[in-house]
Amino acid sequence: MGIEGNGTIATPDRDISRVLIGLADRFGERVSTNPAVRQQHSSQLTWLTGQPPDAVVFPESTEEVSEIVRICATERVPVIPFGAGSSFEGHVNAPYGGVSIDLSRMKKVLSVNAEDLDCVVQAGVTRNELNEHLRDTGLFFPIDPGADASLGGMAATRASGTNAVRYGTMRENVIAVTAVMPNGDIVRTTRRARKSSAGYDLTRLLVGSEGTLGVMTELTLRLSPIPEAIAAAACPFPTVGSACDAVIATIQSAIPVARVELLDEVTVKAVNQYSGLALAETPLLLLEFHGTPDGVAEQSRRFEEIAKEVGGGPLTWSAKQEDRSTLWKARHDAYWACVALRPSARPIPTDVCVPISRLAECVEETKAEIQRLGLIAPIVGHVGDGNFHVQPLVDMTNPEEIETVRRFVGNMVERAISMDGTCTGEHGIGQEKIKYLRLEHGDATISLMQLIKRAVDPDNIMNPGKMLEATR
Repeated sequence: MGIEGNGTIATPDRDISRVLIGLADRFGERVSTNPAVRQQHSSQLTWLTGQPPDAVVFPESTEEVSEIVRICATERVPVIPFGAGSSFEGHVNAPYGGVSIDLSRMKKVLSVNAEDLDCVVQAGVTRNELNEHLRDTGLFFPIDPGADASLGGMAATRASGTNAVRYGTMRENVIAVTAVMPNGDIVRTTRRARKSSAGYDLTRLLVGSEGTLGVMTELTLRLSPIPEAIAAAACPFPTVGSACDAVIATIQSAIPVARVELLDEVTVKAVNQYSGLALAETPLLLLEFHGTPDGVAEQSRRFEEIAKEVGGGPLTWSAKQEDRSTLWKARHDAYWACVALRPSARPIPTDVCVPISRLAECVEETKAEIQRLGLIAPIVGHVGDGNFHVQPLVDMTNPEEIETVRRFVGNMVERAISMDGTCTGEHGIGQEKIKYLRLEHGDATISLMQLIKRAVDPDNIMNPGKMLEATR
């Protein structure tokens, strides 16, 4: 099946065999048509059916990515960028076949400019690999979505995570992008200067574009100094609503909390069982405070006062690295901990984000619907910026249960949008949430997005079938 130049899906009109021959001649064993490799490069972490590409190619430089794209463009063959494969919304599926460009061999940290607090990396470097490289510099890259995702993939989905409340998302932390465009041209969006008024903001256009406009191959990233003191804390609450109220008051009081994560009682139970902890099995906030030793102690004290006012506490906290590591590893393992609650079921993670003032209301209404429907659907959230996740565990052999969960996810999204929120705070649109984008943005905005897509990618070869409806 081919792709028409106006973005619509067409009858077969491309010669994939010519592309495969061209790629094999140039890249040899770095091209794979092995069925198992192709299947690994389709979406595995969603209830969407995996749609493997026709081939997978493993480039090692921006110039090689450009060559791959040029070869594919001659036959209008789709190109699907692939990082670590950890996305939840079908971003790496190949619904119309094509070539998956696996960037995992592009692992170079090209430069670290400690005086300027920035670095330049290839897109296949993961966040943990970058922070390991930075270990002796006194700097770190703060964006932490949990999974050890590739930095290129994190930029493509505009990822954020547990540190976003203090350090922002990928949108704020990507200074410049080098990308290969649909015709194979290599562009660099801007220089390393911290601000610029020169031209369109192409960096922001590409960050969050989910591979639909180009393949990001290099990133210039902001770095942050490692704080003098760090303390982690846990604080139980009687309800998810009271926990959210404490978060709202904390943010409004300008307490510079670095992390504030919500776990409902279902998630806490799962984490205790999976990680061997003994946390109170009630709604819980996990927090982290950064600053000087005195500043961290003051932040902890002020938060504890707020928690007491809404019925929470006691707050327990520690500045010991081993205690912090244990707590945050358990938080990052929450996905797998929740899977273990119903091992025969499929986890279907999804997220929404609302203005902080509507957070408690949105989480409480979502929790009430979960209980009303009798679902096992743990809730976690990066609640310092109004973002929370629900992970329904679904029996994929039960059509009625599948339909119930689909309705639940739709209701959750509509609830968030009705509160002036968004259908996704950090997972992205991919395939699964295309149906909600028009509800959130309206016809005129979607038409503008489609116009940009057609202008940049007239043959619709860049990750087709993601983010936007095909134009007609």
